[in-house]
Amino acid sequence: MDTTPEQSPARPPEPERPADTGRSPAPGPAPEPGPPPRPDRAPRLAWDDGLRFAFGTLTVLPVRVARWDRQAARAGMLCAPLAGLVAGLCAAALGGVLLLLGGGAPLAAVATVAVPAVLTRGLHLDGLADTADGLGSGKPAEDALRIMKRSDIGPFGVITLLLVLLGQTAALAELYAAGWAQGAMAAAVAGTAARCALTLAARAGVPAARPEGLGAAVAGAVPLRSALVVTVGTVAVGTAAGLVSGPLSALRQGLAVLAALAAAELLLRHCRRRFGGVTGDVFGALAETAATAALVVLALG
Repeated sequence: MDTTPEQSPARPPEPERPADTGRSPAPGPAPEPGPPPRPDRAPRLAWDDGLRFAFGTLTVLPVRVARWDRQAARAGMLCAPLAGLVAGLCAAALGGVLLLLGGGAPLAAVATVAVPAVLTRGLHLDGLADTADGLGSGKPAEDALRIMKRSDIGPFGVITLLLVLLGQTAALAELYAAGWAQGAMAAAVAGTAARCALTLAARAGVPAARPEGLGAAVAGAVPLRSALVVTVGTVAVGTAAGLVSGPLSALRQGLAVLAALAAAELLLRHCRRRFGGVTGDVFGALAETAATAALVVLALG
């Protein structure tokens, strides 16, 4: 015999009543429909993470990279010119100290070239040499990338390194001979333009040649509009800094930044044709190419 109570769990619940009065609530106006929920937005750029990314990957300064995602890479590459400016100012400071101690323009120039190499652990110079070996091999993309990944440096890399370092040193010696201010300004402009070239190389539409490495981490991370804004800002700041020495100096520095970016862009286009995209070595080669072009243009003035 079934002893289950009459109340069945399937019975619909009684309507809610206010606890205080026991009366049913008075009917009110229907609530107005609100706006539909917003779709999830892309996370905002964290500029502190971007600065950490820029200084942590482009210098040996004691900065801990907190994030290694695409948003941090995007912000980091937008901040890259700031890392270049700091490296250039450090180089100019050492060159100025040697001049004050009576070391002469050639020694100051050598020290100024050495500082960025130390601050990057020589990675940009190594990338320049590897890229030169890959391009000089004349082999298909896969074989050229394999050559670039080797730890040794071939004849193309050695020759390119010698010529670039000699060109940078000779240009800075010429500028220091005209005064510490000119050499210091050139070091700062060259460092900033070199890293601005990396910002442009990381723009959307530039693919990575390999699925791993720093090149893959930052390739295509920067929207084209943002890259152009940073470029215009770098040219404007370089030109404005030259106003300290007069309008001609300002024009010369603006042209130096433009020449640096143009030289890097030509190399970037060639590397994209040969390798199918960019790698960490290509980024290093772009930075050294841009720095050399800027210094040569300033020395010619």
